[in-house]
Amino acid sequence: MSTIAMERDIMDRKIISVSKKRQITIPLQFYKHLELGSEVECSLEDGKIVIQPLHREPSEFSVEILEDLVSQGYSGDELVKQFKVQSKNIKKAVTNMLEEADAIATGEKSASNFDDIFVQRIDYVQNTIQPSS
Repeated sequence: MSTIAMERDIMDRKIISVSKKRQITIPLQFYKHLELGSEVECSLEDGKIVIQPLHREPSEFSVEILEDLVSQGYSGDELVKQFKVQSKNIKKAVTNMLEEADAIATGEKSASNFDDIFVQRIDYVQNTIQPSS
């Protein structure tokens, strides 16, 4: 194997740790080389986890937003007005999710699990609904 090929192989491979929360840190040189943003696409291919860049345009959600608004009965100027509101809300929600993910990744905030979200809600509903007599 040539020296250049060996250097390339060393650059293309890194052993990284997986935390107890199943989190990994992408090596900085990979992150910069691939120009990764705040999201990546993760898939299973031939028994391997493949992580690749994901470059979404804000307009990707436009069709879903419009379909939802039309199904709610909006049309004309009111449809345009509501579309602008919903598009802005999507951007805020994505920003909030990314900030929360960063806080969880750095240990500033603990992550919720299934029980935190669903079991507590089920208990609340069961305790607040009184059986009819």
